[in-house]
Amino acid sequence: MRAARGKCVVAANASAAAQRARKMSKSNDRGRNDSMRRPRVLLADDHLMLVDALRTVLEPRCEVVGSVTDGRSLLEAADMLRPDVIVLDIAMPQLNGLDAARKLQQKMPAVKLIFMTMNEDPYLVGEAFRAGASAFLLKQAAGLELIDAIEQVLKGGRYVTPRAAKGLTNIALREPKSRENAPGPSGREREVIQLLAEGRTMKEAAAMLKITARTVAAHKYHAMELLQIESNAELVQYAIKHRIISV
Repeated sequence: MRAARGKCVVAANASAAAQRARKMSKSNDRGRNDSMRRPRVLLADDHLMLVDALRTVLEPRCEVVGSVTDGRSLLEAADMLRPDVIVLDIAMPQLNGLDAARKLQQKMPAVKLIFMTMNEDPYLVGEAFRAGASAFLLKQAAGLELIDAIEQVLKGGRYVTPRAAKGLTNIALREPKSRENAPGPSGREREVIQLLAEGRTMKEAAAMLKITARTVAAHKYHAMELLQIESNAELVQYAIKHRIISV
């Protein structure tokens, strides 16, 4: 229900935000080639109504080069389309937004990542920025703030939606050393955990990751040993608690 309300709010705000964007665009020098100068934006969210609303908001001001619905498609599309800005959800199937962001930062360090989520947990804000975010927005207000956030990050700044910033303290961006240095699964192990926790078989996960089922099993059991968990149910609980998957 919360996700549905958030999507409706964004859709309701889209018209006002789009009007504002058009006014800003008209104020630019008519002699400039807007198609060359507008920032290239890639959208990544599995809620199609939200993506349509964001496209309405952005198109007067930006070039929306595409949209994807899962983290693995995001990596492929980003490599092909080379956007200036990626607007992405944290909760995405196949590869969550945080792990996708870490991979993007390795391959495309110049791209600006703007996270949008329903969750205003300050720890999540901190985790997003450590994964490479330049901005963090709540979906409830994204329609009105997204253009401002894009302009800010393209100038080299950061943006945190005011509602999320209320709970943001130093601990959010600089967690205690004990938490930062706590051993955890590797990036590949997190990918395996997500795919298995989403209900895929080892064979299916192996095909998606382009590795053997035996290697998937090795990653799974090494992670379970590291985390001191003994069952698939506990593995799913870990994935939910650590935002590898969402429910």
